[in-house]
Amino acid sequence: MDVWLIFNKLFILLFIMFKLVQSKEENLSWVVFALLLYVCINLAVYIVKNTKAIQAGHVLSLLVAAGAAHEVHPSIIFLLPVNQFELLSYYTEKKWPLLLGAAIPILFLHSSIWVDYGFIAGVSFLFFEGMCTAAEKLRIYDQELDAKRAALQKMTKNMNDSNEFLKQSQYTVKLEERNRISQEIHDNIGHAMTGALIQMEASKRLIATDQTKAVELLQNAIHISKEGIEKIRLTLKDMKPPVEQMGIHRIKLLLDEFAAKNDVQTVFVHKGNIDLITPIQWKVIHENVYEALTNMLKYSRGTAVSIDLNVLNKFIRFEVKDNGKGAEKVKKGLGIMGMEERTAAVKGTIIVDGSSGFSVTTLLPLE
Repeated sequence: MDVWLIFNKLFILLFIMFKLVQSKEENLSWVVFALLLYVCINLAVYIVKNTKAIQAGHVLSLLVAAGAAHEVHPSIIFLLPVNQFELLSYYTEKKWPLLLGAAIPILFLHSSIWVDYGFIAGVSFLFFEGMCTAAEKLRIYDQELDAKRAALQKMTKNMNDSNEFLKQSQYTVKLEERNRISQEIHDNIGHAMTGALIQMEASKRLIATDQTKAVELLQNAIHISKEGIEKIRLTLKDMKPPVEQMGIHRIKLLLDEFAAKNDVQTVFVHKGNIDLITPIQWKVIHENVYEALTNMLKYSRGTAVSIDLNVLNKFIRFEVKDNGKGAEKVKKGLGIMGMEERTAAVKGTIIVDGSSGFSVTTLLPLE
């Protein structure tokens, strides 16, 4: 804002010099001295940072302009309005005091310079008001920017805290699961194996004296061992997630990562009994999804992709469709040929369509 005020005053000084040239002023030394004094005072105003000193500088500029206009040349009074606007702006935000302050000197001026003074005062007021409006908008913009920056920092902090909490929660869950498994092995499997060992030790001692009792103890040890092995199997079964959950979870995780990295909307819908899908079929489905998404980024350039998994009576229908530009004639590259080879290995087929967006449909027979 200070730079534009300096340009405004420079414009007024040039206007005064033009008037002086027209009037053929003979006492130029005093005029030059007055103008240089005014310039020095105003430069000092824009250098200092103290508010009181700035206001004192404006007052001194007004006195110099008024005194020089009275004693040296009337045209120097043109410098008065812009300093009045600057000084009064510290005490009021209203417009009429600024205009009133600029109009008062007209009462003491010769009628021959009323038009020029009114023109300079009006232009200076419009210039000053425009700069004040721009400065206010800039201040509001800075406040909004600071608020958004603070909100972003808070969001980042919350995200980091959430990530730390998630990591800590995952670590805690792992510790709890390890503790549960350890306790279950100790309480069930450990006791069973200890009991079977005691039975076999007792059978070993009685085998020479009481074979019937020894056989009975050995049979009990075998029975306890079988129960222990069954408990181990059940424990491992509980730990391992079902195949269908692993398949669905992997696809959802793949879609979430894809959407986050590429700003693409994703929709995943599945119908039917997904328990019928075998692990090898899940592998084919997952790899075909990955390849179809990669092709979408390279060629189709869509903004949304939908995935539909439908388990029917005789086969599995799996479609990946985007809203990209598509193609009337689809050229089979390494990606599509790779999908066809993987699908054919499990006796399935691939249907590629580019008429409306781009879609890849995988058909797999149910075993």
